[in-house]
Amino acid sequence: MMYATILYQEQEQLCCVDSFGERVFLLAEFFSVCQSPEAPSTTEGFPADMLSFISCYQPEWTDEIAEFYGKRPELSIPLSSVELLAPIPRPARNIVCLGKNYKAHAEELKGQIFNDKLPTFPIYFTKPDHTVIATGGTILLHETITQKVDYEVELAIVIGKSGTDIPKEKAEEHIFGYTIANDVSARDLQQDHTQWYKGKSLLTHCPMGPWIAHKSTLPLPLELKIQSAVNGEGRQSANVSELIFDIPTIISDLSRGYMLRPGDIILTGTPAGVGMGFDPPKYLKDGDLVDCQIEKIGVLSNSVAFSCKA
Repeated sequence: MMYATILYQEQEQLCCVDSFGERVFLLAEFFSVCQSPEAPSTTEGFPADMLSFISCYQPEWTDEIAEFYGKRPELSIPLSSVELLAPIPRPARNIVCLGKNYKAHAEELKGQIFNDKLPTFPIYFTKPDHTVIATGGTILLHETITQKVDYEVELAIVIGKSGTDIPKEKAEEHIFGYTIANDVSARDLQQDHTQWYKGKSLLTHCPMGPWIAHKSTLPLPLELKIQSAVNGEGRQSANVSELIFDIPTIISDLSRGYMLRPGDIILTGTPAGVGMGFDPPKYLKDGDLVDCQIEKIGVLSNSVAFSCKA
């Protein structure tokens, strides 16, 4: 099951997406028939947004939603008739990111962003909520402050259950699902400031989507192809099984003395093939189209433009 946030009839709404990624079903229809007393709700009686939906999600809904809409195909809406928003358009907290979490990527940026040692502990940084845009949105170059804007396809974990000091063997219990993110990076700012926050935090520099694939469709351990392309030219290609720190390790380590909450987003790192790793570098430019794809989840596609065109 995949869940999305859409704009439909001038309203932000929650929906589930069919297995072909072609049609959507408004979750309001499900909740109008099958209301949950545990659900934080609007006056209409259903979760108001994706954060509320994740917070109150009940395990039995996975099958109940599929069964409900399986019997009501007439309720479906063509995906082409709605606008996909970011799955969580307004994250409640900063997005947590991992750096240097694929060996080949660590090697390609050795001596530029990274030193020559592989990490023995996860490297964390964050991106603020204003970086988030949807598939189809425009990545702004911010050309007055940076000349080296780069792409990074990443698997993003969406947390579904609160917890702290989570053991690895219980990590999956705290996951809601997965989506795709592009950790867009201003490499010159990243180098100039000698830490990564500023260079990772510019407006529009975290495209995310197109939806969240529920964990029931992607049980651990994950073995998914992860790829990116710019203007149709393949740039990155790897498998998420190549992560230095796997998903249970990330959740367990991050949660040590740190409270994970429903709706938290964790970017797990990017594989080799980023623009900075080429000789000469292949940074993003006005008019580019960046496609980020992860097997069994979908494609996140974004255009690139000068900020003055926005």
